[in-house]
Amino acid sequence: MSKSVTSKPHQPSRAAAVSWQLAQTLWVGGLWLLQFVILPAIGQIGLAPLLTQEIAERLVPLLIGLTAVCVALQAFALLRGDGLSSLVRDMRGQLLLTVAAMALSYFVVLQYWPEAEYWLRFSYLVMAFCGLLLVLQPVPGKSRGA
Repeated sequence: MSKSVTSKPHQPSRAAAVSWQLAQTLWVGGLWLLQFVILPAIGQIGLAPLLTQEIAERLVPLLIGLTAVCVALQAFALLRGDGLSSLVRDMRGQLLLTVAAMALSYFVVLQYWPEAEYWLRFSYLVMAFCGLLLVLQPVPGKSRGA
């Protein structure tokens, strides 16, 4: 049996590790920055509350779309480095699946039940906190001790 036929996952490349970290920085940093820095700063500037709300209503879905794309990239890097079972058995995979489910639910609720503001806020915060937990996990291909 040749080595290419075995079920052993590919060795992660440096590019996969860099893309993992870049994607993670974009979506996790973006979620936290928007919710806890940019929107409060816009509110402090003195703009009309309706204008601040309109800005948030435009930026948040764009950022969650970026989050979904970055999570897909991270899931691909995890699959490539650690195999298919890593999505279910590894905490990184579980966090990525949770974020993907929350992003999907955000857009479904936004489309069919837009007045459910509590669910929209809840799913946003779940994504942000899952991202924070994901930052604490090692990059695929690197040992936990390194």
